[in-house]
Amino acid sequence: MKALVKTDHGFGNLEIQEKPEPIPAAEQVKIKVRYAGICGTDLHTYEGHYKVGVPVTLGHEFSGDVVEVGEAVTSVAVGDRVTSETTYSICGECAYCQTKDYNLCSRRKGLGTQQDGGFTNYLIAREASVHKLPEGVDYKAASMTEPLACTYHAVEKTEVKPGDIVVVLGPGAIGLLTAQVARSKGAKVIITGLNSDKIRLEKAKELGIDYVVNIQEENLKDVVDSITDGYGADIVYECSGAVPAAKQGLDLLRKKGQYCQVGIFATPEIPFDLEKIVQKEIRVVGTRSQKHADWQPSLELLNRGDVNAKALVTHEYNITQWEEAYQAIKSGEAIKVLLTPVEEG
Repeated sequence: MKALVKTDHGFGNLEIQEKPEPIPAAEQVKIKVRYAGICGTDLHTYEGHYKVGVPVTLGHEFSGDVVEVGEAVTSVAVGDRVTSETTYSICGECAYCQTKDYNLCSRRKGLGTQQDGGFTNYLIAREASVHKLPEGVDYKAASMTEPLACTYHAVEKTEVKPGDIVVVLGPGAIGLLTAQVARSKGAKVIITGLNSDKIRLEKAKELGIDYVVNIQEENLKDVVDSITDGYGADIVYECSGAVPAAKQGLDLLRKKGQYCQVGIFATPEIPFDLEKIVQKEIRVVGTRSQKHADWQPSLELLNRGDVNAKALVTHEYNITQWEEAYQAIKSGEAIKVLLTPVEEG
């Protein structure tokens, strides 16, 4: 089978290779991939900003069908429509594993980063990570369960109350999902972008996000102040990984507001205004990936229609068309790009 493999660190080093079909061990599940989404982390990996365990098949957002199970597997069966958490293995012993915060286990291995992922025909997942798809969730929507679970995890890191004014900085797929999750909890949501985000801002309007602001055409602070009687937003989710957005986010918050860093920066050290955090008693929280408890609620959001993930899919390519997919994302034309396997024969 053909696989899209990161062969070495640094920019590029992404190749189509022939790999044998994997065989599941006793507590593992073999999944035939239908769709696999390109994540911002995949872009960082391609560009050399994010290190993975090379060589490795990328792709950690996917959906598919169970085609084979190990002898000890009981919770899923051949023919089940599924998606899977990215957790492939954990130590099972640390304090974080004991509380099922697997995303924080230091010895965790993830699909598409340390273990072969979904940019291919078949992959192996551990039984405990596999989730059956509800009847109302199709393969395309299901392939976005992982990024949705990440945004659900981020929103759970904050306290959202009905009527809260929430600002989402960055209208990419993660921002648009975060906005929908926050809205599902009763918040009024402002999502922001630039001139280059025209397609994404239009999508936000289609999704019914309460306020859509192009910050190159409107003064965002004025907009927030007008909506909040000058107090400022209750919560800011920074989803762009852009330093200017992070700086602006603190300025938009009310006293005792909450700031959640969702986006990943190209470099880990950035200037941050700690004085505002002190003087306004802002609560700052980070959010890393997702954990087991985030997956079923995310699938339920999809099944109920509270989150429309499928609407974010703008482009589809097969795994041999990485360069076209990459350019579509970098140009701003794409919101969410899905890759499909290359069928043999």
